[in-house]
Amino acid sequence: MASLRRRWHHRARHALSHSLRLRLMALFLVLALAMAATFIFGMQKALSVGWRDAARPLVSDYVDRLVAEIGSPPSIERAQALTRRLPVSVQIAGPVVNWRSGAQAEAWQHFHAHDDAQDPSQPRLLVRTTADGHRIELGVSVAAWENQPRRVGWLTLAGILALTALAYAHVRHLLRPLDDIRAGAQRFGSGAFGEPIPVRHRDELGQLASDVNAMARSIHRMLEAKRALLLAISHELRSPLTRARLNTELLPEAPADLAARREALLRDLGEMRDLVTDLLESERLGQGHAALQLEPVDMPALVREVVDGLAQAHGGAPTLELDLASDLPVLQLDRTRMRLLLRNLLDNALRHSADAEQPPLLRLRATAAADTGGLAVGITVRDHGPGVAPSALPHLAEPFYRPDTARGRAAGGVGLGLYLCKLVAQAHGGSLAIANAQPGLEVTVTLPARA
Repeated sequence: MASLRRRWHHRARHALSHSLRLRLMALFLVLALAMAATFIFGMQKALSVGWRDAARPLVSDYVDRLVAEIGSPPSIERAQALTRRLPVSVQIAGPVVNWRSGAQAEAWQHFHAHDDAQDPSQPRLLVRTTADGHRIELGVSVAAWENQPRRVGWLTLAGILALTALAYAHVRHLLRPLDDIRAGAQRFGSGAFGEPIPVRHRDELGQLASDVNAMARSIHRMLEAKRALLLAISHELRSPLTRARLNTELLPEAPADLAARREALLRDLGEMRDLVTDLLESERLGQGHAALQLEPVDMPALVREVVDGLAQAHGGAPTLELDLASDLPVLQLDRTRMRLLLRNLLDNALRHSADAEQPPLLRLRATAAADTGGLAVGITVRDHGPGVAPSALPHLAEPFYRPDTARGRAAGGVGLGLYLCKLVAQAHGGSLAIANAQPGLEVTVTLPARA
C-alpha cells in the first residue's frame, strides 16, 4: 500500500512538472483560493471593527431598555411577553425571582461565549444587574447567524471554482495552437510537409504557427532541391559509366600488366555504378511508405532466395548459418527492397567474417513490435569478426560512414549498405538496431506485421 502511494505521488509530481495544462490549473486554483481567503479575512476584520465601534453602543442601549421593561424586581409576566414579542431568551437569577424562558440554552450561551471574548474592561453586552440584586441575562439565537455564513461561504467557494474552471477553459482555448504546433513539428520532423499547422488565432501564437509553416516550406524546398539535384546527377552519371564499362570490356586482349589495370578499372567502374544505384535508391526510399510496392512475402522463402543469389554471385555457396523459425506470419512487404536489405546485411557480415572461425548467422524470429506491442518479425544477422569501437555504433547506419575507411574501400564498400537497410526498415514502419556481439557485430531489423 505504501509503495502504491509513493508511485501515485511520483506520477502526480511528474505530471505536474511536465504538463503546462496542469500547472495552469493549479495556478488558477491557488490564486482563486488565495483571493477568496483574503477577501473573507478582510470583510471579517471590517465587520468586527464596525461592530465594536458602532453597533455595540446601540445594542447596549437597547438591552438597557429591555431590562427596564422587565422591571425591578423582575416580572416574569413581562419577561414572558418579551420572549413572545422578540427572538430572545431571558434568564433571571436573584434573591426573589429565579426563572428561565423556554428557549434553548445553547443559543444564548454560545452568544455569551463570544461576548466574553471581547475586551474585559467593557461590561458584558447582554447581562445586567438590577438595583434589587437580580441578574438578568438576555440571549439571542445565533443558529441562523452561524449557518448562513457557512452556506454563503460554500456558495462563494463554488462560484470561485466555477469561475476558475471557465478561466482555465478560456486559457486552454487560447493555448490550443501549442498542441497544433507540437503536432506539426512532429510531422515536419518525420518528413510529412503536406499538412501545414492550422492558424487559429491572429495573435502571437498564430504568428508563431505561421513562422513555423514558413520555415517548414523553406526546409521542404531545400530538401526537394537537394533530392532533385542528386537524382539528376545520378541519372546523368549512369550513361557515361555504362559506356565506359562497356568500352573497357571491349578492349582487346592485352599483356598481363595491362590486363591487371583493366580489371582494376572495371572494379572502380563497378563501384561507381553501385554507388549511383544506391544513391538513387536512398532518394526513392526518402519518400517512406509511399515508395513501396507491397505484397505478401514469405520471409523464410525470401531469405533462401537471397542466399541462392549470393551463391551464384560468389561462384559457390557462401558459408552461412541459417536459423529460420517456421511459425512466422506472412508480411506485407516490398519484395525488391527486402531483397536489397537482406543482401546488404549478408554482404556486410560475409566481408567482416572472412578470417573468423565461425560463419555469419541469420536468424528469423517472431517478436513484439516495440511501439504497439503487436506481432512483428525480427531479422538478426551476426558476424564473428572484430566488431567496431562502441563510439562508432551510433554512426554505422549513417550515409558514407565507415569506422575503418581504408579497410572499407579495400573490401569494396561505399558506406551506404547499412544506411539503405535502415531506410528500408523505416519505410516499412520498422526499425534497425546495431550492437557489438563480442565477438562480431549484430544487426537486428524489426518489421511489424500489417493487417
